[in-house]
Amino acid sequence: MHHMAHDEHAEHAMHGPPELRPVPDRHAGHDVNALRKKFWIVLALTIPVVVYSGGVQKLLGFVPPQFPGSGYIPFLFGTFIFFYGGVFFLRGAVGELKTRQPGMMTLISLAITVAFTYSLAVTFGLPGEILYWELSTLIAVMLLGHWMEMRAIGKARGALQELARLMPDEAERIADGGTEMVPVGEVRKGDLVLIRPGAKIPADGEVVEGESSVNEAMITGESRPVHKPLGAEVIAGTVNGDSSLRVRVTKVGEKTALAGIMRLVAEAQTSRSAAQNLADRAAFWLTIIAIAVGALTFGYWTFTPRPEAFALERTVTVLVIACPHALGLAIPLVIAISTTLAAQNGLLIRDRLALETARNLDVVVFDKTGTLTKGEHGVVGVHPVPGVDENDALALAAAVEKDSEHMLARAVVRSAEERGLKLPEARDFKALPGIGVEAKIDGRRVSVGGPGLLESLSLEAPGELAGPVERARSAGQTLVYLVDEGRVRAAIALADAIRPESREAINDLRAMGIEVAMMTGDSEDVARWVADELGITEYYANVLPGDKAKRIQAMRLQGRRAAMVGDGVNDAPALVSADIGIAIGAGTDVAIESGGIILVRNDPRDIVRIVRLSKASYRKMVENLLWATGYNVVAIPLAAGALAGYGIVLPPAVGALFMSASTVIVAANAQLLRRLRLQKT
Repeated sequence: MHHMAHDEHAEHAMHGPPELRPVPDRHAGHDVNALRKKFWIVLALTIPVVVYSGGVQKLLGFVPPQFPGSGYIPFLFGTFIFFYGGVFFLRGAVGELKTRQPGMMTLISLAITVAFTYSLAVTFGLPGEILYWELSTLIAVMLLGHWMEMRAIGKARGALQELARLMPDEAERIADGGTEMVPVGEVRKGDLVLIRPGAKIPADGEVVEGESSVNEAMITGESRPVHKPLGAEVIAGTVNGDSSLRVRVTKVGEKTALAGIMRLVAEAQTSRSAAQNLADRAAFWLTIIAIAVGALTFGYWTFTPRPEAFALERTVTVLVIACPHALGLAIPLVIAISTTLAAQNGLLIRDRLALETARNLDVVVFDKTGTLTKGEHGVVGVHPVPGVDENDALALAAAVEKDSEHMLARAVVRSAEERGLKLPEARDFKALPGIGVEAKIDGRRVSVGGPGLLESLSLEAPGELAGPVERARSAGQTLVYLVDEGRVRAAIALADAIRPESREAINDLRAMGIEVAMMTGDSEDVARWVADELGITEYYANVLPGDKAKRIQAMRLQGRRAAMVGDGVNDAPALVSADIGIAIGAGTDVAIESGGIILVRNDPRDIVRIVRLSKASYRKMVENLLWATGYNVVAIPLAAGALAGYGIVLPPAVGALFMSASTVIVAANAQLLRRLRLQKT
């Protein structure tokens, strides 16, 4: 089933309307290891080209060892470098020009093609100066920049594959009084399937026999296991609790809820903005300026008494100098350093545009379950009757619940352990199905359970507990009662516990001028309680997976730049619909593959660190671009011969030195980013 779904999405992406088609990636189809090998080979060949170039020898005043044929080294090695290393950029330029988005690849291709063609003409008799060493160093430095960029960004496996993995491979189909294991793809509408305890549900269906709780958190965001009585609907990819179910299949393949989420993810991924990084935007304008100035230069000097060779040399110098080495490194260096810095702080950057966007966020939308909360039940209140100590009541309840495997029982025991309570010894443990548990403690019969327990014992909660019980219920909390020898001694409230770091994260974001909102598949009561506890005024409850993405899109239509923070499959469409998707690392693999940034820790405060890093790295990018392009303001007019009347003409070799100095400044400035401290001191 999921393979079919995946193929359809791939087809949809390729043949969908133009606004949904993916923008060509200049790194698409390139292998980072192949690029690394290409760089090292080009670098090894560039060294002899530089050493045996006449311009460099004149500039530095040295003569390298001569041997028969040594004069041809720049020509032979330079030609090989152009065709072996330069083809990477030429192919990229073709891709950019096809989409009418000339950028870095076009600018590099223009410079190396002009330099190579001119040098070839000079080699075979045209008056002028060969530019093989400029050509070779340009290709080497640009390959280094692109290799670093690809390595920093890394390869993502894709959210759709992770979604597909939620589906079990096989289903246990009921046939002729027995069962048989069949591939999920063979399950048909109307089939009866057996879902054993702990098994994944293979298709959407309806319970026809049995009763169980099903964990749907990965699909709906509901933190509590959902009770499934006879006739209830179950969803493919969710996990059955501790009782067997017989389910009649109602939807398979493309019609299941999971396939619908996969479609949303596919559409959101293919319709992401075609924004390009700052270097490409600078490269676009430099390309236009270089061609315009080059044309003007050639036109001007052609109509002067100077020889034609002068006009050509000036034009070539303009086109080569307009492509600074530094511009190719300005962004990749900052990306590489900021990505490393982020990883050291537990932030994994999958999408460089996500980090670039974070500095301008207007609102951060948090999923509740597993993000602002722990995603597991904990004791949020112990309400004993007068005369009973709170800790004694919790210890007594935990002693009875100790042998139970139920999720709420484990939460009670865990809470008692966190408080360091000593548990009395319980004997004759007995589970009361659908009601609770009981045991003997010091010869007394002690039971713990929900409202059903009180009903079975014909008891009522004492009036003293009425207030706390009502408050807990209105907050959507789960209540269990402690009954000692037929008397209700305490009510214990359980809920999805709020992370202690959530308050600090929300306060810090507000201090930065960023609004905070919460979105959850949980009920209004639960959402209101968490929002009130954290001081969040904008929250949305009972939000279905498809609606999460729509809510995010609505915010963006209002002109708000939104980040979505989540950890479940139900968050995947919203994560890829937001300006930035941030996945909590302990969440599902699907959310991680959908996020542009992944938080290794379950710490919402890391969102604040992302914004700090974004602002600092953007500042470095802008500074580097100013350095990388700034000298063009001086160098291009000089290369064009603006001061030739005063005898000042910029030789190509001196222009190349300017480029080298600019590259060193950019590299040093990028390194300063390492001093940034993201943690609060």
